[in-house]
Amino acid sequence: MAVKVTIVGSGNVGATCANVLATREIASEIILLDIKEGISEGKAMDIMQTAALAEFGCCVKGVTNDYAATANSNVVVITSGIPRKPGMTREELIGVNAGIVKNVVENILKHSPDAILIIVSNPMDAMCHLAVKTSGLPRNKVMGLGGALDSSRFKYYLSRALGANSKDIEATVIGGHGDTTMVPLTSLATCRGVAVTNFLTKEKLDEVVAETKVGGATLTKLLGTSAWYAPGAAAASMVESIVRNQKRIIPCAVLLEGEYGENDLTIGVPVVLGESGWEKIVDFPLNDDEKIAFKASAEATRNVNQIMIDSKMI
Repeated sequence: MAVKVTIVGSGNVGATCANVLATREIASEIILLDIKEGISEGKAMDIMQTAALAEFGCCVKGVTNDYAATANSNVVVITSGIPRKPGMTREELIGVNAGIVKNVVENILKHSPDAILIIVSNPMDAMCHLAVKTSGLPRNKVMGLGGALDSSRFKYYLSRALGANSKDIEATVIGGHGDTTMVPLTSLATCRGVAVTNFLTKEKLDEVVAETKVGGATLTKLLGTSAWYAPGAAAASMVESIVRNQKRIIPCAVLLEGEYGENDLTIGVPVVLGESGWEKIVDFPLNDDEKIAFKASAEATRNVNQIMIDSKMI
């Protein structure tokens, strides 16, 4: 079946996502869209010039602000907005990026009313909440990137601490996609099916958790802007689970209606991703500390949403 994926925002994250989708042949047609003249066209052409080298056959096309070209997209990844600068929190981006994301969603749905939306724009939980509240789409068709990326970073830091391959590690991060709000689930993390608590001391695990929480900020400080390889690949992994109906359990920001004890809140929890979007929320058993941390994360995330409510953005 032909699969069409649109990526709105052709910056580093969007272009990386497109490149991963192309080289892994996850979609047959990929549209890159940006408001900056020539950026999408140039990056699409650059990716297509690797086709003979990477041996893929899909088509990547770049357009400037031409939403008609995105018509009939199965999945749309929204990366639009200004990136974080060193010292800037994701929450500080809310005023500018809320207007951008709302406009993008509206234009996308004019041409692809049945599309599944993946929100990458920061502050991600708030932007995802905005999208699900204003789009009119069923809640299972809107999800945010956070947990997929943060879990990959968690696995990276665990692999370094264990001296193991990241592929052998299962680890999940839930909660908000923020330096102080994410909740790495150390109690459920395993290496080859064995709990990592059998290999690492509490002090070492606490260090891994701390590194995971500032994983994005660490890269922003080093790079001078937001990271892009891992975020782009994480978004592509979500697209793959959807279009190939893999039904992988991936933590994503979704609108909760009673699950995990929260209502009317979009925040990261484990979900099954398949062809209809997120198909169900998986109830992971949390220990007491993790329950407390998730509750605090939910409260902080709700406070950010209140900024949009007070500003009448939603």
